[in-house]
Amino acid sequence: MDIVADGPTLVLSGDFDVRSTTEARDAIYDHLAGHDDVVLDLTEVSTVDLTALRLLAVATLVATRDGHHMVLRGCGPAVRRMLHLSRLRSVVELEREAVSA
Repeated sequence: MDIVADGPTLVLSGDFDVRSTTEARDAIYDHLAGHDDVVLDLTEVSTVDLTALRLLAVATLVATRDGHHMVLRGCGPAVRRMLHLSRLRSVVELEREAVSA
């Protein structure tokens, strides 16, 4: 997994699974320490597992508790499906996508 910071946005790419959760967790919490509003861009995430989604859910709750705001951007169909099946969709916030005319 690759993680690149771009201002308040963290761009994640590659496989987001149990093997990368420690690296992702550290990057997310470090980023939350420096920004009130954080966007996690998952556009380039190719696969995701339940461990990764649980990390995102817990990070969202911790961010809210600490007065920060975290939103997920670019969640593809696979990520959305896993969020729905795991019932974690109600915990995380997905960025609204612009509707084209």
